[in-house]
Amino acid sequence: MAARDDPKPTPMMAQYLRLREEAGDALLFYRMGDFFELFFEDARKASHILDIALTTRGEHMGEPIPMCGVPVHSAESYLARLIKAGCRVAIAEQVETPEEAKARAKREGTPASKALVGRAIVRLVTAGTLTEEALLNPRRANVLVALAELRGTIGIASCDVSTGAMVLEECAADRLGAALARISPSEVVVPEEWQHGPDGAITRPRSTFTSDAGADRLKAIHGIATLDTFGDFSRAMLAAAAGLVAYLEHVGRGSLPLLLPPVLRAAEAGMAMDEATRASLEILEATGGGRAGSLIGAVDRCVTGAGARLLAEDLSAPLLDIGAIEARLALVQFWRDRPIERARLRDILRTIPDLGRALGRVVAGRGSPRDLGQLRDGLTEAARLHHWLAAAPDRPELLDQVLERLTGHGALTDWLARALVPSPPTERAAGGFIADGYDPALDALRASSGDARRAIAAMEARYREETGIATLKIRHNGVLGYFIEVPARHADALMAPDSGFTHRQTMAGAVRFNSLKLHEEATRIAEAGGHALAAEEAHFEELVAAVIAAREAIAATAAALARLDVGAANAERAAEGDWCRPALAEDTGLAITGGRHPVVEAALARTGERFVANDCVLAEDNRLWLIGGPNMGGKSTFLRQNALIVLLAQAGCFVPAASARIGLVDRLFSRVGAADNLARGRSTFMVEMIETAAILAQATRRSFVILDEVGRGTSTYDGLALAWAVAEAVHSQIRCRCLFATHYHELARLAETCDALSLHHVRAREWQGDLVLLHELAPGPADRSYGLAVARLAGVPATVIERARAVLAKLEATREATGGIAAGLGDLPLFAAMRAEPASASPEQQLAETLRNTDLDALTPREALDLLYEWKRTLPRSKG
Repeated sequence: MAARDDPKPTPMMAQYLRLREEAGDALLFYRMGDFFELFFEDARKASHILDIALTTRGEHMGEPIPMCGVPVHSAESYLARLIKAGCRVAIAEQVETPEEAKARAKREGTPASKALVGRAIVRLVTAGTLTEEALLNPRRANVLVALAELRGTIGIASCDVSTGAMVLEECAADRLGAALARISPSEVVVPEEWQHGPDGAITRPRSTFTSDAGADRLKAIHGIATLDTFGDFSRAMLAAAAGLVAYLEHVGRGSLPLLLPPVLRAAEAGMAMDEATRASLEILEATGGGRAGSLIGAVDRCVTGAGARLLAEDLSAPLLDIGAIEARLALVQFWRDRPIERARLRDILRTIPDLGRALGRVVAGRGSPRDLGQLRDGLTEAARLHHWLAAAPDRPELLDQVLERLTGHGALTDWLARALVPSPPTERAAGGFIADGYDPALDALRASSGDARRAIAAMEARYREETGIATLKIRHNGVLGYFIEVPARHADALMAPDSGFTHRQTMAGAVRFNSLKLHEEATRIAEAGGHALAAEEAHFEELVAAVIAAREAIAATAAALARLDVGAANAERAAEGDWCRPALAEDTGLAITGGRHPVVEAALARTGERFVANDCVLAEDNRLWLIGGPNMGGKSTFLRQNALIVLLAQAGCFVPAASARIGLVDRLFSRVGAADNLARGRSTFMVEMIETAAILAQATRRSFVILDEVGRGTSTYDGLALAWAVAEAVHSQIRCRCLFATHYHELARLAETCDALSLHHVRAREWQGDLVLLHELAPGPADRSYGLAVARLAGVPATVIERARAVLAKLEATREATGGIAAGLGDLPLFAAMRAEPASASPEQQLAETLRNTDLDALTPREALDLLYEWKRTLPRSKG
């Protein structure tokens, strides 16, 4: 952007530059009439992101000023795209009318013609502080997080600004990544010069992150003398809360959105999962992004956005309290057993607006008459649901708790019902949202305005008769107000001094006039209309105040409706997929019969294929399964499906199995697959080892671990040694439940020394040269890896397959000759075979050996020609 020291900036440019500096790193939306304009670098950046025209307006420092703009009435759609692109936007609105600007200029001794309308930044729009319906995903929470550190402990304050839900917790520095992965924030705020903040975090002055300020602000917001009512919050939590509230005030330019009483989350409140595990299990988002292919995409049958958000929260933080888990399962069972009532409930829930987010907009000062109407309609339906469900027999405890929060709004809903029209508009500037009969004075103003309009219609008819101009019309616009318009050919008759008409404006083909009577009626309409709008605005503020006073009770009702939706949706999914109710226990067993992968099964169902179910039974004397078999045989699917069944069960959902008994899992770990993280200097193998190290350091006896192909990213010696040592550590040191998939056949010897390890494999067969994958799990070690068959399926050239088959035959023959695995890992059959192969064989001997092992019938003409060229290159050149 151009420098601020322009010797003679225009008043408008001087105002813009002052606001631009105040906006900091945010794009500045500068209100000019019906458009938000952007200038300089903001314009270049926004025009590129929004794909809109970049123009110029005037000059600054002798250079044209780049400019682009978006209409105010459709600004939300453009804001959504900018926020998605990672931008923050400062909104500079006109804070006075042109008349007020002229009056101010007069007081300041400035000519009225040069009066510039005052503007100020009224709000910062950021990813974590959105409340507008058009900018939010209805099925995903939008969470803002603030972090603070005190004495080595990190406090975390999180808030979904759209609903006001606020949670305080703390963790050790090395667990911050896992906590943020669970919360999945849209925006993170940290103190300046802090070392632990994630990439892209917003920094704020360190002075705003103090525990005393946090306690004082929370007490002031909720009007209480002590925070003990809400929980025993640590100093780190309160410091984070201070930073969160200060940032919200900064973004809102002094005003705060809805903030509900903070909820304390204990450090061990739920099953722990690190970032790698969440990514591996694709809980809320598939590897390629989006819900399709994720666990929630396969499970979610919620009919409301609030229910979908709550289900995502449940899946992100499975419980450790059996009582709380069983309460959720009992609610699912209740609706599972009542399909007719479940269908009726879901039909009702579909009609209920998103109360939490409507409440959030109202409290934040961004509410509309439509939001009030949504609150009226939602609370009314909640009361009806209570009346219906309170009569249901055999209600589970959680349903009774939900019912308690569905009522108590009778006076407010009656008030809203009397005050509002059936379908209130989104905009309130034009009025028309207060119902007739609610306010007799308002009705009288409307009647007066209506009478005046009828008087104008009668006046138009009378003027036509008096002037003999049948085409005379009385019109209205925002500049002239009411005026008389006649075609230009009839204008002379009204120009006469004694005609009673006053010339106002000449147009192409028409002339406009005024009259004393018209002026009087127009004044009456304007006064009545203005008073009516003022009356409606006053009623709106009264209704908003009433809603704000009841905000906590309304939020509780919104949460209760979401829990109803989740319970019924989980029952719908269970009925749809024939899922079972899991049994939970405090031991370390795991017994799943007929288990299926929910995502894979759903994908197969769309193609008409059947998923092959498998059992998984782990006990103290059988807690580590070593699983072999070919690639594509289903090992990774089997590992993940059991981890997902455990997760679903502890989240309070039914599970895709014939039966499931699950000993509570305190920590769930999944190391299945890995990818480069080159931005952080980590290769695939490094990522694999980091994830494995985390498991070995953090897993406990109550944990459940799934490991796939540990050690495959390095040399065979190193990889086998690592896999061997990791398996031993899991078995003998951690002693947790574990599924360990591997291609290292040598690991089968661990069963001789590890008494709680059992061998399993996924079944496969070769039939007439083709590989048949059965996707069934069977006891015992795999007879072989079927790697060459898989390579053939993948399209590896036949010549390569044949050469690999020859090498494999030599390796297997050598293994038999050496008697299998040696006492130590240093004399593996693979390397013994390679040592046994003559190193001094001549090129001719190597060529002869290759020719003997080549299937000539399998070669295409092109492959045969390529092979001849390759052989020729390997032979020494003739000396002649």
